Amino acid sequence: MTDDLKTLYGGVTSRRVTTRDLQDAKDRGEKWAMLTSYDMLTAQLFDEVGIPALLVGDSAGNIVLGYETTVPVTVEDMIPLVRAVARSTTRPLVVADMPFGSYQESPAQALHNAVRFLQVGAQAVKLEGGRRVLPQVELLVESGVPVMGHLGLTPQSVNTFGGYRVQGRGEAGDQLLEDALALQTAGAFSVVLEVVPADLAERVSKELTIPTIGIGAGPGTDAQVLVWTDMAGLTPGNGPKFLKRYADLRTVLGDAARAYAGEVREGSYPTAEHGYS
Repeated sequence: MTDDLKTLYGGVTSRRVTTRDLQDAKDRGEKWAMLTSYDMLTAQLFDEVGIPALLVGDSAGNIVLGYETTVPVTVEDMIPLVRAVARSTTRPLVVADMPFGSYQESPAQALHNAVRFLQVGAQAVKLEGGRRVLPQVELLVESGVPVMGHLGLTPQSVNTFGGYRVQGRGEAGDQLLEDALALQTAGAFSVVLEVVPADLAERVSKELTIPTIGIGAGPGTDAQVLVWTDMAGLTPGNGPKFLKRYADLRTVLGDAARAYAGEVREGSYPTAEHGYS
């Protein structure tokens, strides 16, 4: 563990990061990063390099399951992914995304499904929405389930928004701030702010005492989150404006696959050195 990671979490090196650790980081003015993960190998790697929080996102619908949106994703789809990430790591806080239809019906429904996620290893859950989900947040927190909120562009509501558009401009920004404050009062330990104006995200981050996590929300939030395949350049296309690609894994993996296929076709792989006597 590098010295900067030891400092960031007050010497935490041999146990899981907790919601309290993330709160302490905000209190000290220290930023932190979160990535999505859906499988053992990426979870282990992100654990090794010191990513303090992993989101098993319903973005698995787009990344793993082949859906166009996150709307079709179910709890049954998510459970194996959450289990894999949780039991493959020792340090990151593992947050399970509650998919569309798993919490909107009632607080009781939300608690039932949140408990399922915690039972397979998650340490917290994330759900979308502001004041309309306050009863769910309150019951979850009262029942011992840490809750991460999500405001702004909430992908599960893409059909209502009419597409992926910037949220929180004008008077809608005041409403978003009110929602964020209400989530904090209800007991949420953090709030994701997705695709909102940077000045609004900074304003919300200063008003809240709990951490804010930005994605397409500018530099003024307490933390940042990206879908790992976007961050590493595996997802095709240019991606959204806010995205920065830190590698080009799509090219690397494509080159490797082509080289392998070519060697098999020409008979140069495998050779005698790859065989058993």
